[in-house]
This record gives sequence, C-alpha cells and structure tokens, in this order.
Amino acid sequence: MSTAHATAAADPSARAAGRSRLAAKRVVAPLIVLALVLGGWSLVSYSLAPARRFLLPPPDQVVRQGLFGIEGPNMFDALQRSAIVAGAGLLIAMVLGIVWAVLMSQARWAEHALFPYAVALQCIPTLALVPLIGFWFGFGFSARVLVCVLIALFPIVSNTLFGLKSVDAGLRELFALRRSSRFTVLRKLELPAALPAIFAGIRISAGLAVVGAIVGDFFFKQGAPGIGILIDTYRARLQSPEMFAAVLLASALGVIVFLFFSWLSRWATAHWHGSERL
Repeated sequence: MSTAHATAAADPSARAAGRSRLAAKRVVAPLIVLALVLGGWSLVSYSLAPARRFLLPPPDQVVRQGLFGIEGPNMFDALQRSAIVAGAGLLIAMVLGIVWAVLMSQARWAEHALFPYAVALQCIPTLALVPLIGFWFGFGFSARVLVCVLIALFPIVSNTLFGLKSVDAGLRELFALRRSSRFTVLRKLELPAALPAIFAGIRISAGLAVVGAIVGDFFFKQGAPGIGILIDTYRARLQSPEMFAAVLLASALGVIVFLFFSWLSRWATAHWHGSERL
C-alpha cells in the first residue's frame, strides 16, 4: 500500500469524504436515469397524434390530472388501504417463512420433507388459486392478505434457510466444544449470522407483497377499494392519466418499503457485517 493510500485509510476525514462521495453517487445516478426516462416518455407521448395520446399521456398530464386532480385524494386513500393489506401479508409471511426455515435447518430430514412444499407453493400460479381463496375466505380483506402471503413467502423461506446453513464451520465447532444446546446455537450463532440473508429475503418479499395487494384488489373487490381496484376502474373508463398516476403510486409504495427494509438491514448489521458497511 502506498503512503498516500495509507494516510487516506488512517484519516477519518478522508473516509468520511469518501462515504459522502459514494452517497452522492447513489443519489445522483438514479436521478440521471429518471430524467432520461421522463425525457424519453415525454418525447414519445408528444410525438403521438392528440387523438391517440391517451395511450401514453405525458408525465406533466399524469401529475396534473392524476396525482393532483380530482381523483388524487381517492388515490392516496386507496394507497393507504393497499399498504395496510401488503403490510399485514408481509408480516405474516415473515413469521411463517422464518419459522419454516428454522425448522428445516435443524435436521436434514426436515429440509427434505418440507422444502419441496415451499417450492411447490412458489410454482403454483396464484391466479389459479384465486377462485378457491374466494370460496374459502370470502372476497374481502382476509383474501387479499392471503394472496400477499402466498406471493411473498418463498423468498423469505429460501433466503433464511440459506443464511442459517451458511454459518462459518469454525464457529459451529467452537459452540460444539462448549457443548452448547441446539437452541443456544440457533439463538446466539445461526440467527445473528443469517440476518443479512433474512433481510435480503424480506426486501424481495416486500415488493412482492405490494404486488399481491394489487392482484388481490383486482379479484376481491368487496369492502373499501385499494389502489388495484382504482387502476382497474380507470382502465375501464379510459382515464389514462389517472391510471398511470395510480400505477406510479403503487410502484412508489413498493420502492419505499424496499428502501425501509434496506435501511433496517444496514442499521441491524452494518456494525459487524461487511456487506452492509458501504
């Protein structure tokens, strides 16, 4: 290592400046891509004939007529209801997925017995189960939450199981030398070591839970409407700006949930796990 590099590594101010530059790049790069996307969107939209512009309304029209138009308050209310459905489904999927993975990690025969059913649950098209879910659980809040659970469960199961089985072998031997119980190994070694993998699964499932809430809205329309019901309503009425605005709000909800769990993962593991320090 050169003297300059060694000085930079030892200087806290240099490290802080490096982290600031990295944070700035993380903010600026997505903004540049967003500007390019909006520019291309506007170019394509205004190149269409006015009579066909409803197929792709320009961004300014989506914002004016959609987000800040007459339907704006209804959209935000519906988004809140969809967020509650997605949050409930994600919470249930987290509990079930982590417990399922812990059971499989305790014995090879348990993994062989249970993991194929997790794969089968992931492979079954959710839309094929929609009629059965409606017959069994009705067409309201419970059915929508169940759809979220089914869609969001597998990433948590697979990532948690991977994290639990990826614990350093030397640490396992150390706990074995101390004759630690299986519960002690799970509580003090396996679960803490698996936290980055668990959070990776939760980040994936968070976005899938939002998708599940919207899919549930399309098929289970009893009760107060969620954002998915509004999207379907605007589609039927050919209200393109409102439909695009509702889709963007749903996407923003997924991004916000993903960023929240990314922050939570860094907060929980950055002080000891190298993958979260940057």
